[in-house]
Formats: sequence, structure tokens, C-alpha cells
Amino acid sequence: MNARVDAAPALRTRGAMLTHVGRVRSSNEDSVVFVSAPEERSSDQWGTLALVADGMGGHAAGEVASALAAEVVRRIYCGSSLPVPETLRMAFEAANAAVIQHADAHPECRGMGTTCTAVAMVDGKLFLAHAGDSRAYLLRGEVLTQLSEDHSLNAQLVREGVMTKEEAETSPNGNVIVKALGSRAELDPAVWSEGLPLVDGDKVLLCSDGLSNLVPDTDIAAVLQRLPPTDACEALVERALAAGGFDNISVGVFAIEAPKTVDRAGAARTTRRIVPQEILAEDSDARGATRRIKL
Repeated sequence: MNARVDAAPALRTRGAMLTHVGRVRSSNEDSVVFVSAPEERSSDQWGTLALVADGMGGHAAGEVASALAAEVVRRIYCGSSLPVPETLRMAFEAANAAVIQHADAHPECRGMGTTCTAVAMVDGKLFLAHAGDSRAYLLRGEVLTQLSEDHSLNAQLVREGVMTKEEAETSPNGNVIVKALGSRAELDPAVWSEGLPLVDGDKVLLCSDGLSNLVPDTDIAAVLQRLPPTDACEALVERALAAGGFDNISVGVFAIEAPKTVDRAGAARTTRRIVPQEILAEDSDARGATRRIKL
């Protein structure tokens, strides 16, 4: 049976980001970025970029690393005309080099580094670039899916079958990061070579481990389902603070929406879309290894 379906309109991203020092740390080593194309460039290639960077190094060096990496990624991404995956990889490699060069030139910053998890939402698709244990999630309906893969020692041991997920949660090696910007000259970030198709009603979440280590996924999903982006950011930060606030907390929430249309009676409505039940996203590293995520 054939069914007539309206053409899918361009999707819009409405979002907010919030970062908090937490209850224990004296400084905030997290950095966040959220930039969208101006209205006159809404169909342009670069769309919307958002990222969370969680600095490491102490003595304000982590703060320097995350801020430097965030600015380099933002600048290169917004100035590039290359395809999104190439742009994201180039931006991460440039940010990695910038962090290393700054540390070499400033002895007080030696050993600094930063995680970085970025999403680009372009023409109805989401692209991910990632290094470290900050996270990206997608809420579709009632299902919350972690899109990023933690680059931590415990997560790696779980993937290799050496440790169970339950054992990893209580292991003392949970804070050991095996991949980060500034840690080595040759960076191998996870970068999706294909975009994940987004649909009206999706929610995208970015966060540092100051949230994900303290607030269960079930609570995160419940907040995303009932609150708009700004309120959701505030509610999630409050939950992390109530759970101890042992680390800096950074959160970004982005609602994916179809633009409203107006029918002849003047009532606003959203164009209906039919989407596939199974959607696959693919990421790859510099060696060509890929990982597929089914939603």
C-alpha cells in the first residue's frame, strides 16, 4: 500500500549548555562550545557545533588545555569548507598539536591534556568526534543511547572482556584516560565517517564525567523527556551536585525540531515524517576500524 508523506523539512537545533565548578574543586577545568549558523546561513554546511572538553593537569593547566582545545576546534570547524568528518578530524588534530605546543612552551603546564567530545548537527544528521571519557547521548522516544565510547582504562578492559561492567564501576582505575588531546603527538580520535540521521523530537546530550559518574542514565533520560534544554541543563547539574558534586559538571542539551508550518486555517502544525525503525551510525579511526551503532 502506498502512503503519501509530506517531504521532510530541514530540522532545527534548539539547545543550551551549562558548566559548574561543583562542590569540591576550586576551579573549573571544563570548557563548552555551542555555535550555530546564523539564520541567513541555516542551510550552510557547518550547521551547529557543540562540544565539551574536560581538562586535566592541575594548577590551572587543565583549564588552559580545555579552553585552548575548544577554541581551536571551534575556529577550524567554523572556517572549513571540507566535508564534516574531514573537518572534525582536522580540528581535533590541530587542537591536539596546540595543546602540546603550549605545554612545551610553558613548563608550568607540562603534562596537561583534555578530553573533547564534539557533535556537529548538519542537514538533519549528527556527526561525532571524540577523545576521552566525556560523553554524547541520544534520547529517541524513551530510549537513551550512549553514542560515544569511553577512552578510559576500565572501559577498555570491559570491551576486551577482562573486566565486567559492574567490576569497572568500583575499580580504582576509573579515572585513567587512555586517549586525550595533548597526551601524545599522534592523536587517533574516534570520528564518524557517516552522519546519524536525526528525527523530530530527538534530544542530544553532551556531558563531562562530572555528570555521568554521578547521575544514572535512567535519571538523565527522565529529565530529558520532560524538560526543554535550558531547564534540563539546570536540573541535571542540580542532580550531580546533590549526588556530591565531586568534579566539575558540564552539560549540553539540544532539542531537534521540525519547523512549524501553518495550514489554511492558521493553525501551526509540524510536518509528519516517516523514519526507518533501524538507523545505523558508523565511526572510524585513523586505522579504518569502524563501529556501528543501531538505534
